[in-house]
Amino acid sequence: MVRVDFKQAGVSVQAEKGSTILEAARKAGVMIESPCNGAGTCGKCLVRMSVQSDSNVIQKASRHSNRTLASGMVLACQTEIYSDVIIDDIPNTAPQGLKILDQGQSLAVELDCSISKKYDAELAATLIYMDGQLLGTEKGDSAAKNYGVVVDIGTTTLVAALIDLNTGDELSSRSALNPQALQAQDVLSRIRFASEKAGLAVMYTGAIQEINRMITEIAKQAQVKKSHIYEVVFSGNTCMLHLAANVNPESLGRYPYTPVIDGARHLKAIEFNLDIAEFGLIYLPPIISSYVGADITSGILACKLHEREGITLFVDIGTNGEMVLAVNGKLVATSTAAGPAFEGMNITHGMRAGVGAIESFEITLDGIIIKTIGEAESVGICGSGLLDIVGELVAHGVIDKNGKLKDPKSMEFPEFIKERLTRRDGKLVFALSEQVWLSQKDIRQVQLAKGAIRSGIEFLLANEAITAAEVEQVLIAGSFGYHLRVKSLINLGLLPAEFDGKVEMVGNTSKSGGQAFLLNKNYRRDMKALVKRVGRIELADYQDFDRVFVKCLGFEEV
Repeated sequence: MVRVDFKQAGVSVQAEKGSTILEAARKAGVMIESPCNGAGTCGKCLVRMSVQSDSNVIQKASRHSNRTLASGMVLACQTEIYSDVIIDDIPNTAPQGLKILDQGQSLAVELDCSISKKYDAELAATLIYMDGQLLGTEKGDSAAKNYGVVVDIGTTTLVAALIDLNTGDELSSRSALNPQALQAQDVLSRIRFASEKAGLAVMYTGAIQEINRMITEIAKQAQVKKSHIYEVVFSGNTCMLHLAANVNPESLGRYPYTPVIDGARHLKAIEFNLDIAEFGLIYLPPIISSYVGADITSGILACKLHEREGITLFVDIGTNGEMVLAVNGKLVATSTAAGPAFEGMNITHGMRAGVGAIESFEITLDGIIIKTIGEAESVGICGSGLLDIVGELVAHGVIDKNGKLKDPKSMEFPEFIKERLTRRDGKLVFALSEQVWLSQKDIRQVQLAKGAIRSGIEFLLANEAITAAEVEQVLIAGSFGYHLRVKSLINLGLLPAEFDGKVEMVGNTSKSGGQAFLLNKNYRRDMKALVKRVGRIELADYQDFDRVFVKCLGFEEV
């Protein structure tokens, strides 16, 4: 056994000789961001360590193996330890000031909650009911203290809001990084990680602990006892609901991709260690399919897609691109694996939306305008900034239609652009600051993510024999989508040019739709019936998907 001291966290752990720093960290409960789950491909698990001699460690070969012991920085997932070591610093912890959207388009809700309370004078106690069935009792008159929580369980982020069930008012809210993202960034990686018993335990425990922490904070802020919270709605994609319910998601990763749970059900909160009333319940909204989850059901409800006349396209942009086409109330849904590039992962200087992240970029006649979160010195690029940068460079000819950076010698650019086209390690990059730049590899990652979503849109429209010009309204949902500029989405070709002027950012509809489920029990019945009527398109079933996907990779109009 060897001793590993995590100086920053103030903890130590005994680990097997030959285990990696990442394995030791997980054993010690120290969070090191590793979205590729130890494959050595993302380069995000860099740590600084103190070593006495090279015999202490062995760094396995990886695409980032140039980050060596010479600087004291190593990849935690690739570095095996054979004697005592000290980990001095873990640079890539969750970013400070994480910018997470906690509001979304909402609908007018008639208050008719599943949870109700009534004081019984004879018993000198308050009775708590769920849809007319007695849940439990409390001493004294507490009928005025009736609360619920909605939790948007995103792949990358969590949002929790405390709701007064007697009035419908939102009392407080909190947002945080989903700790699961530190082990596995996207849904497919998370399915693989949680297919093993130990991995599922890490995913489930991490999420519940963070949700409990958030519930404690929002209850404290509103001066509400957690014992007066009786129902929590979990709104998230299908995989996230499996993990939050401690259900192995393995079946979601293999044909025929059948979910173990389909939502529209209650769980006993006490059985899942949720820190609310001892007889409290968790409600899981109905899911549509293995990759179109309850978050999209909530989005359909929040935007009333099933009641709209005309043609509306709803797109939730994130690590998954989930979308619903509504044609006079008829709904058809699909999803596509966009990957983690939109969250800043697999990008050379990518990061989440924290302080110092470049969040917007614009080329004007006079120069370049770069805005960072918190107006701090740029330390990386978050998703919205990434799409702005690539979109603007495409629009101004710095990136060609095939996604290649143009050599400044090949054509005339303004001097303020030419001076940013420079070389790093012999390769052409676009410099954003001394420390941050966009590489050719980064552009390819954007192309892959953009191609996935655009091809999903193309197949969804083609399935209903609808042209892009016929779409009357486009709703972009999700925390990430809310911070995007339509101009960038059009420049990239992520959205067809025909959508210009039709796009509305509707925000976090997973949360706002989940809140509607909490406040009116009738939506539960109605949406359970509705999801059975939603058409489902599996893109993998189309023989020409690869051809369309490749066509959508370019930056020219499809």
